[in-house]
Amino acid sequence: MVKEQGKGGGRRLTAQDWVDAALTALGEGGLAAVAVEPLAKRLKTTKGSFYWHFANREALIEAVLKRWEELNTESVIKAVNDEPDPERRLRNLFKEVPAATDGDPIEVVLVGNVRHPQVAAVLQRVTERRIDYVTQIFTELGFPADEARRRGVLIYTSHLGQTHLMHAAPNVLPASRAERKRYLETLLEILLHRE
Repeated sequence: MVKEQGKGGGRRLTAQDWVDAALTALGEGGLAAVAVEPLAKRLKTTKGSFYWHFANREALIEAVLKRWEELNTESVIKAVNDEPDPERRLRNLFKEVPAATDGDPIEVVLVGNVRHPQVAAVLQRVTERRIDYVTQIFTELGFPADEARRRGVLIYTSHLGQTHLMHAAPNVLPASRAERKRYLETLLEILLHRE
């Protein structure tokens, strides 16, 4: 597909430029901010440029959600998946997730828009993927399937709670990196404990 030029003969915009701008707008202003005219202004181009790449706003939202899923789920799993030792893999996951999501309001925005059909579908898929991945690690650690699943859900709900607190009441969470590391270690020790 031929790429069009922006206003004034500038760099040619790609569909990825629109997706990146929309992802930023989503984090800044919620789902309502993923709108063609404001994004065109942000990109210093015309609405026609948008329609060169996307049939409609829903197609852009779909691309944005796919990109978010890729960055905040699949890329994180890929970053830790080569580790053969399951406990180290879990510990690495505890390092990767905050690096990928700290300060990123998109997850909170999406949970707040769960009634939107496209958002609901991606949140369902991402939730299942994340919990299944952590459950698999606990299974590899020797926990029975039902217990591994419970612990996978506990880790995920802990992640969602931390993400929410980071935006709603950040002073509740440990302030320094050292305190946060101790907090995560405590959580891991609880989840890895066998009776």
